[in-house]
Amino acid sequence: MWLVVAKGGSWWPKVARGGPRLLVVAQGGWWWPNSLLSTLYRWQEISARRMEIIQTAIEHQISREGDYIFCLDVDSKFHARWGAESLGRLVAVIHPWFYQATRDLFTYERRPASTAYIPMDEGDYYYAGAVFGGSVEDVYTLTKVCRNQLEEDARNSIEAAWQEESHLNRYLLYNKPSKLLSPEYQWDDKKTKTNEVKVIRFSSVIKNYAEIRPNV
Repeated sequence: MWLVVAKGGSWWPKVARGGPRLLVVAQGGWWWPNSLLSTLYRWQEISARRMEIIQTAIEHQISREGDYIFCLDVDSKFHARWGAESLGRLVAVIHPWFYQATRDLFTYERRPASTAYIPMDEGDYYYAGAVFGGSVEDVYTLTKVCRNQLEEDARNSIEAAWQEESHLNRYLLYNKPSKLLSPEYQWDDKKTKTNEVKVIRFSSVIKNYAEIRPNV
């Protein structure tokens, strides 16, 4: 089942699907309460609520319908096969802009006041927030912990450097992924393809940020 969570669904195009695949565009209701819709204006705020939305989706529906869940940015595109090789208890992807970088260049949250804080001398990889997944149980735990930390930061008027991605990196630092995927599973179309990456399976498309992120 493909579940697309959106603030509005009238823009969603007709998508041809092969085989017994179900596409659900979720709007309003417990996915996006009206009170939430009316208060989120900045893209950072919407991004920060992702963990809450996934946790709620697992509680209300996904836990009854599947064994695995993968959470993907909607502004992305599949290019090649993505199969069972990606399955694992807790799955993360190395960020395409940081897989060649040294740890001191990772854009972790560096302020100790944030619950996403990672010290300069810690960290293995910088994980992409646009793709993560695994067993429903393990992803539920991840999203619940990250949601609680995001809400604690909000109560203290702190917003992590990269919202939920910062909290994801903090969680995965101390709860290691059982499977780590290469950047071919989360490339960026703005980035020139490198010799190390032979196949691009999934990528973030080029966007007009002035239109979709007007407050940047």
